[in-house]
Amino acid sequence: MSKIAVCPGSFDPITNGHIDIIQRGAKIFDELYVVVLNNSSKHPLFTVEERVELIKSVTGHIPNVKVDSFQGLLVDYAKSIDANAIIRGLRAVSDFEYEMQGTSMNRVLDEHLETFFMMTNSQYSFLSSSIVKEVAKYKGDISSLVPPIVEEALKGKNCC
Repeated sequence: MSKIAVCPGSFDPITNGHIDIIQRGAKIFDELYVVVLNNSSKHPLFTVEERVELIKSVTGHIPNVKVDSFQGLLVDYAKSIDANAIIRGLRAVSDFEYEMQGTSMNRVLDEHLETFFMMTNSQYSFLSSSIVKEVAKYKGDISSLVPPIVEEALKGKNCC
């Protein structure tokens, strides 16, 4: 039985912190699906398709990573690809409280789906997509926060 995991998120945009979690998760699981949430209640800067393409471009060198998107319940998506695990990155204690709620609900919906929390590398503990967008908006240097292709994509948006 293959070890298949899902690494879900909005990835608006993907950051070096996300990539750190993806690379480390890919070492543990046979297949790692990085999936972009299509959350209609949020107003992302990048479309789902743009985010998928950016993730593909920065993870293409990792052979067991697949990139996809989904709308609906994460447990339903996980079942559709026969995943047995979810990977979630944690930066701080506040992340854990939020993630614990989602994990508990997922456990109710599918008791066989395990969630693994990975602590982010300390150099990325402050990093979020929101912070990256805010710094980019004011023309700050984000070159150490995101891959070059993401930096260029942010420059191409009107807000940044």
